[in-house]
Amino acid sequence: MPANKSSISKANSLEKMGEFWDKHDFTEFDDPNAPDVEFRVTVAIPVEPDLLSDIEELAHRRGINVETLVNLWLKEKLVETKAG
Repeated sequence: MPANKSSISKANSLEKMGEFWDKHDFTEFDDPNAPDVEFRVTVAIPVEPDLLSDIEELAHRRGINVETLVNLWLKEKLVETKAG
């Protein structure tokens, strides 16, 4: 099972990987000099099909992604709401 071979445990099966991690803690292998990993969280929100079509059309005319346009609008609305 080489595709599942663990780079730290050198195990070649899920069972052996489990046995390894039962006896070890990930902090034993932590590299304090390694760069932090950045995660980007995305969320899917249902949008009515007709509304999405209009947003897609407007985003296309502006030359930006739908996600960019929606995020800009949401940020604007938050600023308005906080100011009001």
